[in-house]
Amino acid sequence: MKPSLLILAAGIGSRYGGLKQLDAIGPNGETIIEYSIYDAIITGFGKIVFVIKESIEKEFTELIIDKVKPYIDVDFVNQEIWKVPDGISFNSDRTKPWGTGHAILMAADKIDAPFAVINADDFYGRGAYKVLADYYNGWTPVRENDYSMVAYEIGKTLSDHGFVSRGICQTDSSSFLENVVERTRIERIPAGIAFQDEAGSEVILSEQTVVSMNFWGFTPSFFSYLRIGFTNFIKANAEDLKAEYYIPTAVNGIIQKREATVRVLSCNEKWYGMTYRDDREVVVAGIRNLIEKGVYPEKLWG
Repeated sequence: MKPSLLILAAGIGSRYGGLKQLDAIGPNGETIIEYSIYDAIITGFGKIVFVIKESIEKEFTELIIDKVKPYIDVDFVNQEIWKVPDGISFNSDRTKPWGTGHAILMAADKIDAPFAVINADDFYGRGAYKVLADYYNGWTPVRENDYSMVAYEIGKTLSDHGFVSRGICQTDSSSFLENVVERTRIERIPAGIAFQDEAGSEVILSEQTVVSMNFWGFTPSFFSYLRIGFTNFIKANAEDLKAEYYIPTAVNGIIQKREATVRVLSCNEKWYGMTYRDDREVVVAGIRNLIEKGVYPEKLWG
């Protein structure tokens, strides 16, 4: 059974200043999403599912889905604020999406195999897809609570143009995830890499700190945990206009209860992202370098 790839593309790119998911960074107008799909096809994924907003559905279909569907099975779902469990209410003034955990939950009816989850605006490198696809090679339902995560060193994931959010990880001696905490204002300062904790104190991190870049590996059992977790989350935060249900929040709750394990996988790949408009130049140069090395063809789709 080939794994599926779930691509989270519903973000509006407020800090970036536009729909960065659809920004052309390849020599023939290719987006980061297309390079992710290309890598997934090469490494053995069998299906792509997008999570998008209804407001960009037409444009997204024309620019992405129609282009790649001759090469792999493609589907999509919409993430909208009103899509919450039956009987749940929340503040009608809310406009902010419910977060990445909610986004995954939207795809529950579209996926019946192990699946990877990635951000649409992040470039992870082909090795990340290969190590996760290999991990689920030969998967059976006996491993229904066997999850995974492709890890990166934080020093290789920062932007030169502002703060970023990262899931700070702790692992045991066997490379299983013990804890992951989402930190939302991480940046490089003269003293090193830092974030502010809940008390407002500055915390310095080493360059090699293991972080989640939202490259996760799950099985269909994860959707059941998400339904319970998100229901409890929204009940507790119904009046909060900005609270988000992050993937690390959901995962941390599961592993703390020992309901599943998360194997931390290493891929030694260079990560690129476009959190800010000024990040684009670095990503374009990185893709050009990989084309010159023969990793990608000049024209991605023939």
